[in-house]
Amino acid sequence: MSKEVRALAPNAVWNHFADLNAVPRPSKKEERVIQFMVDFGHSLNLPTEVDHIGNVFIRKPASPGMENRTAVVLQAHLDMVHQKNNDTTFDFDAEGIKMLVDGDWVKAQGTTLGADNGMGVAFIMAVLSSDTIAHPAIDALFTIDEETGMTGALELKGGMLNGKILLNIDTEDDDELTIGCAGGIDVTATRSFEMVPTENTASAYEITIKGLNGGHSGMDIHKGLGNANKLMNRLLDRLGSGVQLVALDGGSLRNAIPRESVAHVLWHGSEEAFEAVITEVGEEFVGEHATTDADIEISCESINRPEKALSLAASQSIISAIYACPNGIYRMSPDIAGLVQTSNNLARVALKDGDFTVMCLTRSAVETEKMDLARGIQRIFETAGCAVDLSGDYPGWAPNPKSNILTTMSGLYRDLFNAEPKIQACHAGLECGILGTNYPEMELISFGPNIRGAHSPDEKCQISSVQKSWRFFLATLENIPNV
Repeated sequence: MSKEVRALAPNAVWNHFADLNAVPRPSKKEERVIQFMVDFGHSLNLPTEVDHIGNVFIRKPASPGMENRTAVVLQAHLDMVHQKNNDTTFDFDAEGIKMLVDGDWVKAQGTTLGADNGMGVAFIMAVLSSDTIAHPAIDALFTIDEETGMTGALELKGGMLNGKILLNIDTEDDDELTIGCAGGIDVTATRSFEMVPTENTASAYEITIKGLNGGHSGMDIHKGLGNANKLMNRLLDRLGSGVQLVALDGGSLRNAIPRESVAHVLWHGSEEAFEAVITEVGEEFVGEHATTDADIEISCESINRPEKALSLAASQSIISAIYACPNGIYRMSPDIAGLVQTSNNLARVALKDGDFTVMCLTRSAVETEKMDLARGIQRIFETAGCAVDLSGDYPGWAPNPKSNILTTMSGLYRDLFNAEPKIQACHAGLECGILGTNYPEMELISFGPNIRGAHSPDEKCQISSVQKSWRFFLATLENIPNV
């Protein structure tokens, strides 16, 4: 199947993408992909180095005739989000992504594709390996751990980059030029509860919610997609005071909207009453999410009664806290039409053997509002007796609508495609905001081909859009302004 992908145009881009996708590269486990990039740089006899945190730098001199142009930084991140469907058997730590061509799209078989941000990496690799592409002097920067903390960007030291313009290839709509983004902070609540012996009169059930679309917790948060953790908790709340929690397992990564949740519960009541609640709430979910999550499924089945569960009081404490936790859009921007300013993703809910964990990612383009929402969530879970940690704080990226690179790329877009590009800020966290802190005079911009369903097994990358973006990228390199 990768042979079919390798035959696509532009050939160099797709071949580098296929090579990259053969390398397992989960966030925080990037050792193999770091070595892959180092070997790649050395194979081209280009100066290649790795900094203290794992970022890879490959430097290439200007092509003939471009020596006097402003040097550029080409930047993308090496890690990818690892998500798969429940019925997909796949070992992300050992297997390469299995790709296929479906019309005008490249997809993966039941897993994330890794186009976020592997396509950006492939674009840069194709330039570095070319003998014919016109370009100024290049600092290629491949950062690590963008998806789960932006560690690579946060740890980047000043003085490592010579370029005065940074092209970040991590935007997912080919008609957009991104010049600003939201910052974010991780909110983690934990508590250990004492498990109590279960009563013989209680019935045990496994409840499953699945079939939700999920998606990127920044780029897709405005779509009103169902959050499996919130839906499961709503169902548990409707069961009332007669439910005891045994285990919860919902969502996975902070930057992915949860698609599935499984709960093991004890029920003190009749089977008929239990099934009536499941049916009633399930019908509500299906009706409310017919447009956004048409394949949602709610099911339950009897299981063997466990020896221990949380107490009724502890169960209600957890359910109440999760119910109160905000999820989705918190505030729209009053300044930029259609832009989400502040949001929260209730990303992960886990309960096992009495150990309870909730993981959120709070985003905002306004630092004070971001921290206000994060502290509000902190207070909610502290009320339930949890310890709450605020970590992984990273800044947003303030737009500069008067930059030279924006003027150049806007003009090129109009000339190439006879259309106006969309100049925008986005609600996702891009590394530009962090990178700019150590390089305040650098002009930054982000762009890229059409990618849909990032951070979910539905992720796909449009073939014709890659061709369009590649053409735009080459024209940009050839016409880099002097700043």
